[in-house]
Amino acid sequence: MSASVLFESSLHSVPLLARGKVRDIYAVGSEHLLIVTTDRLSAFDVVLPDPIPGKGAVLTTLSNFWFDYFKDSAPNHLSAMPLVEAVPDARERESIEGRAVVVKRFKPLMVEAVVRGYLIGSGWKDYQRTGAVCGIMLPAGLRQAEQLPQPIFTPSTKADAGHHDENIDFATACTILGGNYAAKVRELSLHLYQAAARYALARGIVIADTKFEFGTDERGGVVWIDEALTPDSSRFWPAADYRVGHSPPSYDKQFVRDYLETLDWNKRPPGPHLPPEIIQQTAAKYHEALVLLTAAR
Repeated sequence: MSASVLFESSLHSVPLLARGKVRDIYAVGSEHLLIVTTDRLSAFDVVLPDPIPGKGAVLTTLSNFWFDYFKDSAPNHLSAMPLVEAVPDARERESIEGRAVVVKRFKPLMVEAVVRGYLIGSGWKDYQRTGAVCGIMLPAGLRQAEQLPQPIFTPSTKADAGHHDENIDFATACTILGGNYAAKVRELSLHLYQAAARYALARGIVIADTKFEFGTDERGGVVWIDEALTPDSSRFWPAADYRVGHSPPSYDKQFVRDYLETLDWNKRPPGPHLPPEIIQQTAAKYHEALVLLTAAR
């Protein structure tokens, strides 16, 4: 993995299409995209001014690992096109090595596919208020961070950078996607989460929840796109420290969120600078999760 720090890519040999919170996306002809995962970190939907060294390489490596692990049960967006073909300029290619992938261009489905296995975050807040999460009624008396009787599919809208995703119920997802696509996305999301959660738990990590994104191919088939079960798209907890009734420590950016909550900041741009020790500890947490999950199986 690349040891360099990259806050924003700057490629001239391929046209830039968009910059997201973390990823820069370039066009490679009409059928492929180049996705560069930077070291940017967003919290509360605000991109912070300080990058996390190595973060982009961790997310890329871990996503590629999961895409390969599930390749027989979940088609994904990865392309066989080598990076050297997409970015012929050696100097530009070197600047993104280890953090870039060439993918096939698919039409995205406009719903975030969220699966929750534990009661935490916005789900915990919804449950305290209504006894339900995204319209799904849950047993009474559950505690914070408690494992749910079974994982639940709790979709949300896809918001642009700087805006918040909004939780929706399955009926609304059906309205947005159509019933068949919504059912397929729910089925695939639950399958991926349950299999990944079993794998991770055997390696000392609880995957409390995760977010998937899907698109459709030219035949209308559902394809897994974007990232896969990373510390940015998931809540990873050390299994040894997990306790019901408490918000566990995490391998993901919740560590940064917890620090930001101690500041007098209104959660609007510009984001505050992070102290060096927070940056270093966050980078270490991302790397530790990668090592635990991708060690020889």
